[in-house]
Amino acid sequence: MSALMNDTELDATVEKLSQLRDHLNGILLGKNEAVELVIACLLSQGHLLLNDLPGTGKTTLAKAIASCIGGKLARMQCTPDLLPSDVTGFNLFNQKTREFEFHPGPVFSDVLLADELNRTTPRTQSALLEAMAERQVTIDAIPHDLSETFFVIATQNPIDSHGAYPLPEAQLDRFTIQLKIGYPDRSSQLDILEAATQPPGERAQLSCVLSREELSGLQAKVQSITVHPRVREYLVDLVEATRNEPTIELGVSPRGMLLWQRIAQAWALLQGRDFVTPSDITHVARPVLSVRLLATTEDVQQVIDRILESVPAPEYK
Repeated sequence: MSALMNDTELDATVEKLSQLRDHLNGILLGKNEAVELVIACLLSQGHLLLNDLPGTGKTTLAKAIASCIGGKLARMQCTPDLLPSDVTGFNLFNQKTREFEFHPGPVFSDVLLADELNRTTPRTQSALLEAMAERQVTIDAIPHDLSETFFVIATQNPIDSHGAYPLPEAQLDRFTIQLKIGYPDRSSQLDILEAATQPPGERAQLSCVLSREELSGLQAKVQSITVHPRVREYLVDLVEATRNEPTIELGVSPRGMLLWQRIAQAWALLQGRDFVTPSDITHVARPVLSVRLLATTEDVQQVIDRILESVPAPEYK
């Protein structure tokens, strides 16, 4: 048991997370595993990349998360003419006061939905780098702090590549995981159709489950989740395996390794534990690695499976 969390605190945390899980599952039907990973990403203070088709619930998910934490949602439709100042904000001279006034951009929110991020230019994409890594932006040499719970959900359409600018490795490495929500199953599609016929007052309502202060507290608890030295060694072995894999152009960076450990800690907390197991490391491996590994000759998922199979998990008591 971690010295920073006793049984009572752990039970209260599990109850809060259960409420958040139930709420999001009621909004994004039939996607329980995806919801779990999204919550883990949020708790790990990471950012999420959705590589998915239009109409699969990405905007609904972003709205639901913002509502759950009582936070502000900003949506940014990325286009080739989008400027960096449209993302971060800008200073505008006020003729009356004879002073510059700062007009904040959409990054000054708790949840930012960057829709089709790969459709804006690399210059504008780079405007998010500092925001995602440092939770601040620098405008005219003046740093501006963002929300402590600032969470980016970026999307890209994997089918239509016309007019797209592939996200560079430096950008991809800022994301903790990549997910594909995909189409719901038949039962969930019937539930969606039924819900759409209900009067507005009877539909599932978006409500606050966690305050931003409570979310910050949970994110701090994630950092206190114990990682056994042998589990850390296992994680390093997996990271080095990605760097030694001949079909991979670029292995996991030290930043990627840190993000991998952090989301494994968040996943352990979601399972009601205050310690990380090797299975936590492997469970989140695919979404963590799929956003940062590029295979040259075969499907990246096959390479990830081979890496996970080639590195033996530790046994410890």
